Parts: sequence; structure tokens; C-alpha cells
Amino acid sequence: MSGRRGRRTTTDEADEVYELDLENESAEDALRDAVEAVDRTEGAAPPPAVPEDAPEAAGAELDAMREKYLRALADYDNYRKRVERERGETARAALVEPLRAFLGVVDNLDRALSSGGTFDDLKSGVEMILRQTADVLRRFGVEEVPALGEPFDPAIHEAVIRYEDPGVAEQRVSEEFQKGYRYQGRLLRPAMVKVAVPAEGPAEGSRSTGDDEGDR
Repeated sequence: MSGRRGRRTTTDEADEVYELDLENESAEDALRDAVEAVDRTEGAAPPPAVPEDAPEAAGAELDAMREKYLRALADYDNYRKRVERERGETARAALVEPLRAFLGVVDNLDRALSSGGTFDDLKSGVEMILRQTADVLRRFGVEEVPALGEPFDPAIHEAVIRYEDPGVAEQRVSEEFQKGYRYQGRLLRPAMVKVAVPAEGPAEGSRSTGDDEGDR
């Protein structure tokens, strides 16, 4: 029977799963049996040895089963180690391009610190570096969480301060202390904000002083 090679599949950009390359169908069946055996007997003692007084045919069959079990168990262990190694290599490779892009930001920070000039020159340089950093983040799918002036959303905003404001009809972000970020729709961190909330009206059933005087 000809060998069957596995193919490499991707579930998402953060995690990759590799199918085991199998030499033949019997190896695949043996691996499946080994995985089930490991799940059932993990930490247990190895299969017992064949009794000396067992019939020759039964003893040979038990020896073959034991050998098949141990061989498949070793194949499974090698497969697991290879998958872990390949995942680590994939994760490291995925960081190369972002890190290379941020080296330019580091270079500009070094130039800003070593250059002379006025405070305004330094401020202008820092603003340029900030724009460069934002461009790099956007290139790799990182975007800011909208906050200032937006309706308060506890899923993406973290309220540090709340205060009543009669001028708002709903909870709304009035100040941003720390920007929040998302990566491809997944929240990296919430924005830390100050929230204006509608002022509470008079308690139901209460009457003003003017109304009381008019009743008299």
C-alpha cells in the first residue's frame, strides 16, 4: 500500500495544526489505537509480560500486541513533540516582520535623544515617531478603540471616573486617560476613560417647594 502524506492546514493566524505523515494505513490505525490507549492508561504500568505457561500461539499474539502498542505509543510521542516544536517555530517566525518594522521606531527614538534643538523640535520629533508607531500598528492589524465622545461601552471601555452631567441623555465618554487597542477585532486592552452619566431626576412622587406653597 502506498504511503500517504499529511498536508499542512491552518485554523487561524495564531495557531497551526499539522497532520502526521503516516507511512501506511496500518501505522495510522496503530496511532489511533495508541492515542486511545494513552488516554485510558496514562500513568499506568506498561502491559504485563506474557506468562511463561501461556500457549505458544497466545503468547506470540500477546507479544505482537505489546510490540504494536509500544511502537505506536512512541510514534504518538514523537508526533506530539514535533507538533509542539513546529508551533513554536511558527510563532517565532510570525514575530520577525513586526519586530523588524519596530526597529525603525527605535532608530528614530535614538536619533531624537541624541539630537540637539529646542523643546519644540523635540516635541515635533516625538509626534512624528508616534505617527510612525501608529502606522506600524495599523499595518499589522492593530487599531485604536474609539472612545472620546462615544457612548460608554463596558465591552471596550473601562470607566475610571463617573460623574453626573445633566447635559447628556446616556452614558458617554468625556475624557480618555489611556487608549485601548484591538487586534483584528479582538480586544487587546480596554480604553481607560472618564464617563458622564445622566443626572438623576427628583424622586417619583416628590413635590417642589413652589407646589407646596401653591396648595396652601
